[in-house]
Amino acid sequence: MTAQLAAAFRLAAGLGAALAAMLAAAAPAAAQTFAGRADVGAFIAEMVERHAFARSDLERLFAAARYQDSVVTLITPLPAGTRSWRVYRANFVNPRRVQAGVQFWRANAAALDRAAQAFGVPPEIVVAIIGVETEFGRNQGTFRVLDALATLAFDYPRRGDYFRGELEQYLLLARESRLDATAVRGSFAGAIGIPQFMPGSIRRFGVDFDGDGRRDLRGSAADAIGSVANFLSEHGWVSGAPIAAAARVEGEGYREFVDGGVVPMHRADVLRAAAVAFDESIPAEAPGVLVELESPDEPPVYLVGLQNFYALTRYNRSSFYAAAVVELAEAVRAANGAR
Repeated sequence: MTAQLAAAFRLAAGLGAALAAMLAAAAPAAAQTFAGRADVGAFIAEMVERHAFARSDLERLFAAARYQDSVVTLITPLPAGTRSWRVYRANFVNPRRVQAGVQFWRANAAALDRAAQAFGVPPEIVVAIIGVETEFGRNQGTFRVLDALATLAFDYPRRGDYFRGELEQYLLLARESRLDATAVRGSFAGAIGIPQFMPGSIRRFGVDFDGDGRRDLRGSAADAIGSVANFLSEHGWVSGAPIAAAARVEGEGYREFVDGGVVPMHRADVLRAAAVAFDESIPAEAPGVLVELESPDEPPVYLVGLQNFYALTRYNRSSFYAAAVVELAEAVRAANGAR
């Protein structure tokens, strides 16, 4: 998840962009290092045993890492009922980002076409993901990845196991790519580059798509494009299949299908039987999920997400995120075709 996404949620909660920017830039007056901590020592021992790192190198590295309180603030989920689809959508589906998407598409048309042929993912979807994540590479994040991942690995118990795994992947990535682990910048969650891949995703799904012999998601638009398409393909994207359909609901029967999930586990005919109306061309046996996009003091927006919608949520596990990608993709495709 990018700093932009966190800012969008906090805007929806009424905190404002200025406060979000202040939190992202803030650092404790006396920054806490990770040197000498028992939990960090245990992690270092595992890295030495499992991956043959030099203990002294890792000890120096963690002595240079700094705890960032703003990272914990930004990643902590907002209270239930404070999210707004209207505000969230406006942050990503707007004329500025649509126009930038058209420019990015035209500048990278060859790579986008190759990715569509190789992985089956339409250009507009790849463009929209990169647009939502970093506004086409403009906002790749300002946090040191080492600081962000160390903070979340050791001082965010809610998801500590996950972030310790990503910290492990980051150290491996830095070693095999000959990166200075103290220098790479990214999001508050440790996501890196134009497409904001977590370190583990870079190692598993990143591709050298420009043929220069290295995987560079921070500087190569082609590598970012190929990697996004490869990620979606590996997470179940079905070439040529629909993504989602706008829906209308009536009565009360549909409510049992609104559970906040994103997994398409209900047949289309079952949803229709519960008075959920959507595109009749979607086959009765197609699995779907009824998604409710809520905004305070406004009626919710409903859609039925299909397998490709679910694939988008593997990139970011949020129905808001996937819906924004779909709408931005449609808007950029229309604008690109109109010129």
